[in-house]
Amino acid sequence: MTRTPTALIADDEEHLRTHLRGKLERLWPELRIVGEAANGVEAAQAIAQLAPAVAFLDIKMPGLSGLEVAQGIETDTRVVFVTAFDQYALDAFEREAVDYLVKPVTDERLARSVERLRKAFQEAAPLPELAQLLSQLTRGPARPEAGAPPLRWVRASRGNTTSHVPIQDVLYFQADDKYVVVHTRDGEHLIRTPLAELMEGLDPDTFWQVHRSTIVNMEYVAGTRRDDAGRLFVRLQNRETQGETKSETELPVSRAYAHRFRQM
Repeated sequence: MTRTPTALIADDEEHLRTHLRGKLERLWPELRIVGEAANGVEAAQAIAQLAPAVAFLDIKMPGLSGLEVAQGIETDTRVVFVTAFDQYALDAFEREAVDYLVKPVTDERLARSVERLRKAFQEAAPLPELAQLLSQLTRGPARPEAGAPPLRWVRASRGNTTSHVPIQDVLYFQADDKYVVVHTRDGEHLIRTPLAELMEGLDPDTFWQVHRSTIVNMEYVAGTRRDDAGRLFVRLQNRETQGETKSETELPVSRAYAHRFRQM
């Protein structure tokens, strides 16, 4: 990496951001810290705008967790998670060669992380594929009810009306502020179930997460498209009924999930 490396620090506790900044300034003097974020939403926006070489992400943050922020990164930004997670999570990080720091961060551990990052930059090592790891960590260890049959319908509202929406009619789910919007052939409905919790009840062969805020029904996927910048989009096609013209919807695919569409 020939240019000066840059970094973003995201943690909801200011004194911890200051603490990590001070250690990085001592251990990696050529690193330029271009921003700080106090929550996940700020972190996601800053990464998209600043495209730092590395982001130090606290896992437990308001708005979006560090895992959810990482799921949506489209820039060539490496991630170091700052975590108080248990050994289950640390083992998963090790398997995927993703770096992490356990609070309180020590000079010795941070120095190893800095050396690891320097080596990756110098060798122009490819970015790790995080989708499977992040999905696993977002859901946590398998729950007892994990073997239950997939959802057949969701109870959703439209205006003052609440109805049971068959799962097979859902084109895609998309998180929107406090709600998840259920997009169907007949319109939009709202549910309050968090996207990560919803994903646990869906058939993984049919419903794929393509973005931190989007789950698509693969039965409606007509194909994919890349724009001039190389960003991937999935095309959802509404089924033709009674001779009506099919309509299409394009949804962005985060880099963390793009590998699932390589053969399409």
